[in-house]
Amino acid sequence: MGLFSKLKSGLKKTRDAVVGQIDSMLKSFTKIDEELFEELEELLVMGDVGVATATKICDELRDRVKKKGIKDPALIMNEIAELSAEMLSENTEMVLNTKPSVILVIGVNGVGKTTSIGKLASYYVKQGKRVTLAAADTFRAAAIDQLKIWADRAGADIVAQGEGSDPAAVVFDAISSAKAKGSDLVIIDTAGRLHNKKHLMDELAKIRRVIDRELPDADKEFLLVLDATTGQNAVNQANEFAKATGITGIILTKLDGTAKGGVVLAVKDVLNISVKFIGVGEQVDDLQPFDPLEFSKALFVKDEN
Repeated sequence: MGLFSKLKSGLKKTRDAVVGQIDSMLKSFTKIDEELFEELEELLVMGDVGVATATKICDELRDRVKKKGIKDPALIMNEIAELSAEMLSENTEMVLNTKPSVILVIGVNGVGKTTSIGKLASYYVKQGKRVTLAAADTFRAAAIDQLKIWADRAGADIVAQGEGSDPAAVVFDAISSAKAKGSDLVIIDTAGRLHNKKHLMDELAKIRRVIDRELPDADKEFLLVLDATTGQNAVNQANEFAKATGITGIILTKLDGTAKGGVVLAVKDVLNISVKFIGVGEQVDDLQPFDPLEFSKALFVKDEN
């Protein structure tokens, strides 16, 4: 199955539930009027696009319809797809040009963080990069063991200490190892932390200080893993993390298991944080770099049969 096919398959629940309703609604109208836009906005909100973003999309669509002289309601879906791609298109590329570069991965427990790190490692190893994983989630022995399995599976190096050890010390050792072995990339796992746990946020700041001290000139990506099935709660979670620590991008997991794929638009529009990777399945290659155009096509453009 090709990447686009996987993406389309992974977004099926959202497409069927949300986009299917929008398509049916558009077919019920013979002209484009304010009632149509009101119904469209309501359906977008139901699809976890969020009120502010749904309003913004509909306002932009009103302008486009007017400027282009669009009369047929059926043509609005393509306009939505185009607008979606434009809204999502900024800063989706990972910036990892130094050797080594660093990816620090954060997020609460249960979002698929450690699994995402394993899949990231596999993705970059397949690109010919030497990857070192830092098992800095030292609160759970299971997290360390899980990451060791992923490292072995991906063909990545791993630096780990025992449960309860200092996470910043693990990061220091991992960076030292990466320098000695000539790794291209250090990917750091961290404990699942909630925004209201001050000591955990302080620990995260300590890890970042170690990274900045040991690799001051390295390219660094700070990625927050969010579970798409939580919908608007994911936006709220991202907002709290963004306040507490700088975030350069989002890994959005479990898109294949939810009808709430519209949350991608809300995260970008409300927080101005770009989605960098999306998870659309359980397989190792189902974590894909985010492509705004392909995502919008897979979500909004109907099959040609």
